[in-house]
Amino acid sequence: MRYNRGMKNSKPLNKLSGTLLLVGAGKMGSAMLDGWIARGLKPKQIAIIEPQPQKSIKVLTRRGVALNGKPGPKAKADAAAIVIAVKPQTAPDAVPPLGLYAGKSTLVLSIMAGRTIGFLEKALPSGTAIVRAMPNTPAAIGRGISVAVANANVTARQRKLATDLLAAIGKVEWVKDEALIDAVTALSGSGPAYVFLLAEAMTKAGIAAGLPADLAARLARETVAGSGELLHRSELDATTLRQNVTSPGGTTAAALEILMGPAGFDELLAKAIAAATARSRQLAG
Repeated sequence: MRYNRGMKNSKPLNKLSGTLLLVGAGKMGSAMLDGWIARGLKPKQIAIIEPQPQKSIKVLTRRGVALNGKPGPKAKADAAAIVIAVKPQTAPDAVPPLGLYAGKSTLVLSIMAGRTIGFLEKALPSGTAIVRAMPNTPAAIGRGISVAVANANVTARQRKLATDLLAAIGKVEWVKDEALIDAVTALSGSGPAYVFLLAEAMTKAGIAAGLPADLAARLARETVAGSGELLHRSELDATTLRQNVTSPGGTTAAALEILMGPAGFDELLAKAIAAATARSRQLAG
């Protein structure tokens, strides 16, 4: 079997001109920050606004990262990008002041859940280039995936910059229709929870089948993690990989007959993602 080995890590951010402002340095913001520095962004080009900075953020100030400073007279000229990673409920207060930093060439990249491009356009100066993106939690280990959508003011160069910034935490996909972000949120944004639930359910089923609890938990954990890595590396699609594990009349086939039957896994997951999509639309207004 052949596998994708990936490309050597490049440093696409080492030639960025100007300041990158990160607003919100929680788990996702911090993961992005680590990725940017690894991809060549100089710490002295980074400014952070974070009321409750983690110790790791404070340590970066020794390398030149500016923390919670007031905008100077060159703030607009220096702001190549503003990345908004605050909780969406704080957005009405947190976003409008960022107009101080938004010059004509500034890219605003938001990873806030539920806050639309329309909301951002109203809160920021007219003509601001805005990209809205939805990442997911595997970003913490550089294995996330983000889906992005741009407003009409984003140039080709700014789109590439947004891709480079998001690639620091994993793969990047683009869509043209912002309405698709609700389905993205339901599938990949919430998706890690579905995978963790699968591991939970497998553990409980293993215990019910007579396995010791600690062994069942280890088997479920490693099976889910290993299968995910196989899917990641393999050039085969998920359907083919599943079929390769399934011998006619065997144990896997017996299990899949239940999981793929009426009211089985496919139907349940379709209902779950539909419910999450609907909720995402409600939250976005």
